Amino acid sequence: MSTQTPARTSPQQPSYGYADLGRLMGLMTGDEKHGPAATSTLDALWVLYDRVLRVTPGTAEDRARDRFLLSKGHGPMAYYAVLAAKGFFGEEVLAGFGSYDSPLGHHPDRVLVPGAEIGSGSLGHGLPLAVGTALGLRAQGLTDPAVWVLIGDAELDEGSNHEAIAFAGPAGLDRLHALVVDNSSATHGWPGGIASRFEAAGWSAATVDGRDHEALHAAYTAPHPGRPHVVVARVEPKN
Repeated sequence: MSTQTPARTSPQQPSYGYADLGRLMGLMTGDEKHGPAATSTLDALWVLYDRVLRVTPGTAEDRARDRFLLSKGHGPMAYYAVLAAKGFFGEEVLAGFGSYDSPLGHHPDRVLVPGAEIGSGSLGHGLPLAVGTALGLRAQGLTDPAVWVLIGDAELDEGSNHEAIAFAGPAGLDRLHALVVDNSSATHGWPGGIASRFEAAGWSAATVDGRDHEALHAAYTAPHPGRPHVVVARVEPKN
């Protein structure tokens, strides 16, 4: 049984902007190995939470909310910083990151982290879970909520993702959105680029600079009637 206490939403959350994220991330130490994994997702996460996702601390249990699933669960510091900036918990929680009694583990735990839809750790699970979430919402008649999942390019080496990609296109899951952060860390690579794999399965796709906020926003909000949508956000290669 876990002895950790879930983080709580701060009732008097100060206002944060993108410029505050570096300081918030700096409060979390002890996982420098996964620093590149965190920094690679920072801009993509911020634009998504700041301008696209329809979910707040007050609507985190609302059935009509958008869902965001973090599949790239290793190196979650950017994710935690964005959640804190958006008021899901207070910034004072960040300093305990990775400690024994902190709710903020080296992989997010949905039971402990407000706003986290899934617990993530084993790579390759997030996209299949997102497909299942989109199917479940459709079955309940909830056709408005969007489902987003963030994947690392190396996760696409996992066979479970190939099956999810192949299923989602023909199923017409148009409320499903995948965000692939590409820092050139995949072992096998993708002839023709990552987007081509999704397009071959009937997805709508866009490839953009993962540091360009306007390009990210335009790609996130591009229409894709009748098809799931993937945004490939290219960032600097992992060293």
